[in-house]
Amino acid sequence: MLKLFINMKLALTRLMDNEEGQGLTEYALILALIAIVAIVALNFLGGKVSGVLSTVGSSLP
Repeated sequence: MLKLFINMKLALTRLMDNEEGQGLTEYALILALIAIVAIVALNFLGGKVSGVLSTVGSSLP
């Protein structure tokens, strides 16, 4: 019975020390932050960019 308890404790310790998913989570958070910044920038600059593109488009023959 003691051997079973020790094996279970070792298995739980190995599970708790597993950090493989941590890097993927950090990359996902960085990607989400970049997407949010890009959306906010497009909302602020969208009108100006649209105006510039309209001016360029109308000046072409």
